[in-house]
Parts: sequence; structure tokens; C-alpha cells
Amino acid sequence: MSPLWAGLSLITLEHVSRIFDSPSGPVRAVDDVSFEVDAGALHVLIGPSGSGKTTTMRMINRLETISDGTITINGRDVRDLDMVELRRGIGYVIQQGGLFPHFTVADNVAVVPRLLGWPRARRRARAEELLALVGLPPAQFADRFPRQLSGGQQQRVGVARALAADPPIILMDEPFGAVDPITRKQLQRELRRIQAEVQKTIVFVTHDIGEAFLLGDRIVLMAEGRIVQNGTPADLLRNPASPFVTEFIGEDRSLRALQHTHLVELAGPPPDGLPDDVPVLRGTLSISEVGREVGRHNGSGHDGFLISDDSGRPSGYLTYHQLATVLGESIAPAPDGEVTDVVSV
Repeated sequence: MSPLWAGLSLITLEHVSRIFDSPSGPVRAVDDVSFEVDAGALHVLIGPSGSGKTTTMRMINRLETISDGTITINGRDVRDLDMVELRRGIGYVIQQGGLFPHFTVADNVAVVPRLLGWPRARRRARAEELLALVGLPPAQFADRFPRQLSGGQQQRVGVARALAADPPIILMDEPFGAVDPITRKQLQRELRRIQAEVQKTIVFVTHDIGEAFLLGDRIVLMAEGRIVQNGTPADLLRNPASPFVTEFIGEDRSLRALQHTHLVELAGPPPDGLPDDVPVLRGTLSISEVGREVGRHNGSGHDGFLISDDSGRPSGYLTYHQLATVLGESIAPAPDGEVTDVVSV
């Protein structure tokens, strides 16, 4: 395997443009786009139709020509690489799976390993391993044909095929856009589970804002070929760069913000003289997850709780009233000062 594909891969786009000719003159489908995709992270490209998100992604594996700028993988310009080598080192998932109808499920998964010359037994073992990973028991599904699968099952096979040769990079172009909403949510959860296990560098194109916030480590929001905002989900929710960002996220922005705000971000320094029995909550809990945990400690006699850092050690303090303020609620203290009513999130 080429050194390009050794370990995790960092993708860098610098002032990238894609210009198409038209009868009325040049059209900039992608206009001066720059961002990095961190090794092992999942970056979502999102925007309205015609925003340039799919074209941007397709330039990474040269399915679209780069008109201006550079795209590098681990510091090497993709235009200097052999195109076959480049594409075999990048998994690719599209809508509706793109499976070969005359191949069995196992043979569909093993397409790239077959092109790479893997022995039959190794290809079969890898296909079965990946079918298990995506939730399709190989004894039940390996020898079926695509026509015998549901849409969601076909998409799972498509994900398994993209992983077959163990590429460090996966490109996913609206992979769940053609399935029903219930199946889509199941596939989203499966992708989060798989990504936690295999830690690939993923560029994921979608038009679904909920999907972007659920899956993305970072979100690149595009419009008219340009980047409007590039940041973490929390960045877009708390500090939208323009009215367009606010409008695109929609009316659920406040609710989504609760899902992407963690206790450790709200906590202040612990006050002096705290007793040993003050409740401790994990700092990684989001505000939307905290209701049950806070409720468990209701009636403890304390006006707040310690917040732990990544190692589990208490590092901050948050009062019930501070939490309620974030939620836009109020908490009435009992006459003796004990908290009687804790906000349920």
C-alpha cells in the first residue's frame, strides 16, 4: 500500500474552485473553498440544492475536475496521484447503494478487494466481517442478491463495500436520502456506531440539517458555491455567522443548542467550603441529557452540583438556578432553602 494511505488521512482544500462552461459564460459551481478534514473525523457538507457541496466532495477523488486551487491528502496533491490508486484508497457511498444486481451481497462487498487481487477466501472472510459490522448477519445475507434486500439493507451493503479494502477515507454522497425516515434514523445510528469503532476520515454530504448535527464533528455550510460557515455543531448553533445560517438551521435551533451544550462549558469555579457529599455530574453530559441525572439528586440539600472533567475529577460547579437560566426556566426554593422543583429536560 502506498505511504499515502498509511494510517489516518488529513484532507486539505485550499482555494478550490470548479468552473463549468455554459452558453452564457463560465459558471462557478464551487468558488474559492478552503477547509481541512481532520484525520479520523466526520465532516458534513450541507447546503441547499446547487450550493456546490456534492461537487466539492467529488473533487477529492477526482470525479470532478479541480479548476483552481489544490486538494491534498497527507500533503500530496491529488492531481499528482495515479487516479486508480487514489480511488481505490477512498471508499465511496452513494444513494441507493449502487450495487451490482448480478453479484451476491458478499461479492458486492468484495468488489475492491477483488480488483486488488485478494484471494477468494480472504475476500469472503472480509465480506462476512463487514456484513456483521453493519448489522447484516452473513449467514443470512451474504449469498442473497440486491433485489432480495430492502432499501435500508442495500445501503448497509453499500457502507460495507466502502470499508472493504480498509481505506482511511470514506466519501458519502447523500447515502441515506432515498430511504424512509425510520430506516434513515436507524442507518444514522449505525453509522455513528461504526465510526466510533473504525475511526475513518469521512466527508458526508447531506441536505438534512438534523442529520448534519447528529453525525458531524464539524459542519461546512455552503451556499452558491461558497462556504458560509465552517465549525462544530455548537459553533453554528451559538454563533451563527449570518442570518442565512440561522434561517437554514431553522426553528429548532434553541433545542439543538441544548443537545450540543455540555455541563463543563457552563460550570464556574467550585466555591470554597463545599461538603464532601455534593453530587458530581459528568461534564460531558449535554443539557438535553441532564434532566434525569439532576432529578436523581433532587432533595440532596445542596443548591448545585460539581462538574467533572474528562478524567472524572470534579473541576467546576453549577447551581440549579444557573442551569434553569440556560433553559429559560425558573426554580422556586422551598422556605428552608432546599430545592423543591428541579427542571426536567
